[in-house]
Formats: sequence, structure tokens, C-alpha cells
Amino acid sequence: MATRRALLTGLATGSAGLALPALAQPRTTAGGYPDRAVRIVVPYAAGGGNDILARIYGQKLSDALGQPFVVDNRPGASAVIGTESVIRSRPDGLTLLVHASGPILFEKGASKPAYDLTSDLAPVAILGAFPGMVLVKGDSPHRTVADLVTWLKANPDKANYGTGGTGFQLLGAYFAQRAGLKLENIVYRSSTEGVTALSAGDVALALSDPGPARSAIEGGRVRPLAVTSAHRMAAYPGVPTMVEAGFSDFVVDYWIGLFAPAGVPEDILQRLHEEVRRAAAMPDVRQRLALNSVEPSDEDPEAFRRTIKAKAEFWISVAQKAGISLER
Repeated sequence: MATRRALLTGLATGSAGLALPALAQPRTTAGGYPDRAVRIVVPYAAGGGNDILARIYGQKLSDALGQPFVVDNRPGASAVIGTESVIRSRPDGLTLLVHASGPILFEKGASKPAYDLTSDLAPVAILGAFPGMVLVKGDSPHRTVADLVTWLKANPDKANYGTGGTGFQLLGAYFAQRAGLKLENIVYRSSTEGVTALSAGDVALALSDPGPARSAIEGGRVRPLAVTSAHRMAAYPGVPTMVEAGFSDFVVDYWIGLFAPAGVPEDILQRLHEEVRRAAAMPDVRQRLALNSVEPSDEDPEAFRRTIKAKAEFWISVAQKAGISLER
């Protein structure tokens, strides 16, 4: 989940509009798709997590299908500008969208949503999924989440947490609801800035995805107490899950997904899904994803659609309980 901003740090470079050339012998596709270059719209700035994954998978799709897949960064209006351009495009599979989980909350939870990812668009595949992290300052005396909760209850005037946007603000609200806490959210421009504020002692804890926290963790400036995934992360085997920390069913993850306009033929959607899954199994792709603690997903398009709806309903419920507005 992501937030209004990209949730990963950079693991590749490139500028907007960069064509990714075909390098391998392509496989044939029903109806000759694609018969020309395919545009992948990323409604966020170049260099962020969505852009990075679009380029990783775009290259592999280009290799497999024999046409360039061109990444087109169209940021603005919390992803609305780029997303609406894809919704308005022809449903021929030649215009695709990479979208993060966070901004769906502002559509599902808004009184007048700009778009619906499950009706205006066709989910193709999850490109990468990642958990949240509960972080404290590197020299904090708190060794467990239970320690932290006890301290927060004893020091309500210092009970605040830093985040890089609404997606992690809601995670903090959910944590507070489950732990019986009252927490003040301090919003920063990015998860990286929230982690930096924690390392400086400006907040009691931070909630972030692993990517922006990695260098601070490695440098000892912050320390993870728990991850919100169902299982411990390979990159942090010593860090327990929230379930292990005593919070039953506390499993939260975020995703970045590939979409097509509604109405794209089913055989094209299926081929794109198959090629994304094939790419996700490649060692070089897995290695690049692992650099930011991102994992591929094998959900098929229909399962992805159900995930979007279920996660949106869950977070809208959390927001309503916490009194958090999801209007843009």
C-alpha cells in the first residue's frame, strides 16, 4: 500500500519515455499481439518504485513479445492524470498502466471517486508485493513490539509515528486500534523522510515499507521490531511478524500492479499475465526485486481483482473507525 507516493527505493535508472528494446526471440501471441510498441503509463515520477518495476517487467515483456514496451511517466493529481489517460485509451492492449495499492483508497473511499480499478480497468498481474515495518530508533531500549506498546501507553504525550503517506497512516491507525493506543501521525513527504525523522529522534516510531528503511537499518540508525507480512522476510530473518509479536491475524501487505483498460480481449490479458509470471520467475528479476524486499505474486487476474476489493473494504473500515478522511 502504498501511499500517494512510490513506496520503493531505486534499483534501476531511466528517464520517462525510454523505449525498452526487444533482445530475445519473441514468442507468438494470439492475433499477432502486439503488432507495434506498447506504452506502459506510470502515473508517478520516474525513479520511484512503480517506475522501477515497470522498467524491469517492461524489458522482459519486450524480450518475450518482440515489440518495445515504452515507459511513459505521467505523474500528477495523486495518480489520477495518468490513470484516466489509460482508461480513455483504446482497449487493444497497446496501453497499459502500473498502479500502486495506496491510491485505490482515495477512489473506493471517496464520495465521488475518479475511477475504479476493478471496473474501469482490467487487473493483469501483481508485479510486486511488500509488507510494512514497525521501526524504532537504532538506540531505542525497546526490543519488542510489546515493549514499545507499554512505553507508548505510559507516555501518551510522546506517542507519535512518522509515515510517508496515507497508506502507512492507516497502518498506524490499525496498529493503534489493535493495541489500544492513541497515536498522532506525523506525515512526511516520503517514507524515506519518515525514517530519517525517526533516526533523528523526532518521532517515537515509524511505519514504512522495507525499501526506504534499508540503508538506515543497515547503518544501525533505525531498528525493525516487526514486519506485517504473513512470514518472516528472507532479508530480515531475525525480525518477527506482527502475528509472532502477539497480534493475531495482523497481516498487511502492499502491491504494485499491472492493468489494462476495461474491454481488452481476454486472450491478450492472459498472455500478459503469463509473461509477467514467467518474468517473475527469472533469477535476475528476483534478485532485483529482492534488493528492495519486494516479492512477486502468482495471483491470477481474477484473484487480483478480489484482492483489490477486499483490501479496499478493509482499509476503508479502518479509516472510518479512526476518523481519517479518504477524500483527495
